[in-house]
Amino acid sequence: MRRTAPFRAFACAAACAGLCACTVGPSFKPPSAPAPAGYTAPGESAGASAAAEALPATRSSDFAQHILLGGAPAARWWTLFGSPQLDELIRQAVADNHTLAAARATLDEAQELVKAQAAANYPQVSLTGGLGRQKYGKEFLGSLFVVPPFGYLAAGAEVTYTLDYMGGVARSVEQRRALAQYQRSEVDAEYLALTGSIVLQAMDAAAARAEIQAINELVSEDRDNLELVRTEFQDGSVSRVDVLTAQSQLASDETLLPPVRQRLDVARHALAVLIGQAPADWTPPQLELADLALPRELPVSLPSELVHRRPDILAAEAQLHAATAAVGVATASLYPEITLTATGGLQSLPFQQLFDRSNAAWTLISGVTAPVFEGGRLHAEQRAARDQLRAAAEQYQQVVLESFGQVADLLDALRHDSELLAAQSNALAAAASSAELARASYRAGNSGLLDVLDAQRQRLAAELGLVRAQAGQYIDTAQLFLALGGTPLP
Repeated sequence: MRRTAPFRAFACAAACAGLCACTVGPSFKPPSAPAPAGYTAPGESAGASAAAEALPATRSSDFAQHILLGGAPAARWWTLFGSPQLDELIRQAVADNHTLAAARATLDEAQELVKAQAAANYPQVSLTGGLGRQKYGKEFLGSLFVVPPFGYLAAGAEVTYTLDYMGGVARSVEQRRALAQYQRSEVDAEYLALTGSIVLQAMDAAAARAEIQAINELVSEDRDNLELVRTEFQDGSVSRVDVLTAQSQLASDETLLPPVRQRLDVARHALAVLIGQAPADWTPPQLELADLALPRELPVSLPSELVHRRPDILAAEAQLHAATAAVGVATASLYPEITLTATGGLQSLPFQQLFDRSNAAWTLISGVTAPVFEGGRLHAEQRAARDQLRAAAEQYQQVVLESFGQVADLLDALRHDSELLAAQSNALAAAASSAELARASYRAGNSGLLDVLDAQRQRLAAELGLVRAQAGQYIDTAQLFLALGGTPLP
């Protein structure tokens, strides 16, 4: 027989086994997620329209954003805020953020593990070689035959192949691919979280700056009031009580600044960390609320499309796929394992020609390993895999429902933001007019200092309320883009 005979026989046996192979366990089918026509109940917007009609001056429609249900959200959603500074922050973060880089490396690892697992579909070939010297004793050949010590040489190859006739290897590769897809979704989720964190921290810093400006204006007015009262006290127009009251109010208002400044510092430090810099080595740009443009048109994908966009939903689907494949792996382990092994090579004594045809040697071995008694371990593992599959299916449905609820909350929040902005704008206009009248009345001697201070308190509350309402609308808009899933990492 020629030297290639065992390998031809081996290949023929492997091919026949491949043709007869089947795949046990359930095949994965994408789940049918709930897909309502919208996110909120039709009656939820009735209260908003009634509130809008009740506003006398500024109307909520002046601040309203239009929801385009069924539209495709923007790919680079943060650009809709029209801030080059914000765009540059995100560019730096995507390039230098360490958490995102770690997620990418983990994805690379998962993809390499898919290739490693897929190698089990092919025969495993290894080269062998040996050089030795040996001597047999009398108990091996008997006392009649004495073999002197001898040396030998051997060189050849070994091919091993496990027949995947039940599809266990195929299911294990499928499971690895699903886990790699899960990691792909995790990278997209990290990318979405990173871009969202940059935008939200930048907006929080801008809101803090606006609040600091409003408080500084109030403190400046407090100082003017104190100078006015001191002058009138020297003229004998007011008592020392008014001076102490003005001093107390100035000191009280100055206490409002440190907490807001601390919030600004926290946001600045968070931005530095997000872009991969130490807070001491990097200073963020001075982004103001006025530098941001509020998107008026908000495309919102349908629920049936959302399940194909959000990374957390896609990650849950990938976990469900992996759990489905795991059932097949556990089922295949219940069946016998068939292994084919072929070896071929040359063997000779050192003083002979190694590459002589007469020195050829080969073996062709098939082996079967069948589970007989393992204490119920394999069946328990199969049942556990099925339990894991049911858990993954329920978790997927829960993730979908929570995502629908998150989008619904934000859509309602944006409607209420426009109402709040209109109310705060009216409140600020009224409070500003009242403060001006109170100061004029005080100068004319028709009212006391407490009336002025109370009017200033109301104006400050209204001004801070308007700033916070504006920041809240920007933040809710950004969170809506995040809830819609953003876009995958390019």
